[in-house]
Amino acid sequence: MSSPSLQEEPKTGTGVTADLDLDWLSLEDDEEIRWASTPHKYSLVPALLVGVPLSLVLVGIPIVAASYLQYKNTNYVVTNKGLYSKRGILSRDVKQIGFEKVQNISYSQSAIGSSLGYGSVEVSTAGGSGVELRFRSIPDPASVQELIAREIDARKRDSADGDGDADDVLAETLVELRAIRSAVTDDGAGGDAETPTATGEDVGAERTASETAREDR
Repeated sequence: MSSPSLQEEPKTGTGVTADLDLDWLSLEDDEEIRWASTPHKYSLVPALLVGVPLSLVLVGIPIVAASYLQYKNTNYVVTNKGLYSKRGILSRDVKQIGFEKVQNISYSQSAIGSSLGYGSVEVSTAGGSGVELRFRSIPDPASVQELIAREIDARKRDSADGDGDADDVLAETLVELRAIRSAVTDDGAGGDAETPTATGEDVGAERTASETAREDR
């Protein structure tokens, strides 16, 4: 099992951090993390704008607390094999989509998100109904979308190379089988050519000898 570790240093100011708690994440032996993040810290701004004034009447405190806990307990991960999302405060909701299932990737930013540097990436799958996985309020969503697209392309290239190698092995096997069949056929033909055949003189001599033996008797 590979240890969860980011492959690149986090970009300054994006909110991407290498200090995430990824104990919930189970990776395959050859799977590596390309990117991981919580939602952008500035995504808490709308909740603060609403919650702080209302906290004077105690209504805003639950709003701010819930937003903060949701922020701390949400993780998004991109590996070289797929996408992971973990949400939930008291319970845990984990979703995973392999790159082979991804059909479409898009990102969006609200006016506030665009000015503060966060947005959402939406992933649709082949045969699925609408958006199957959404990275909400993440830092620099355009870069994350590009990263996912690159990983999908790299996986497709690896798959194509593997198919090409299999075709090469099959072609070499067919050549060897043809060579073996040709060698067996040539040996059979050579054996027939070397088999001695009786000539007309040999047959006549055998008949004369037989007749002489009968006269002597």
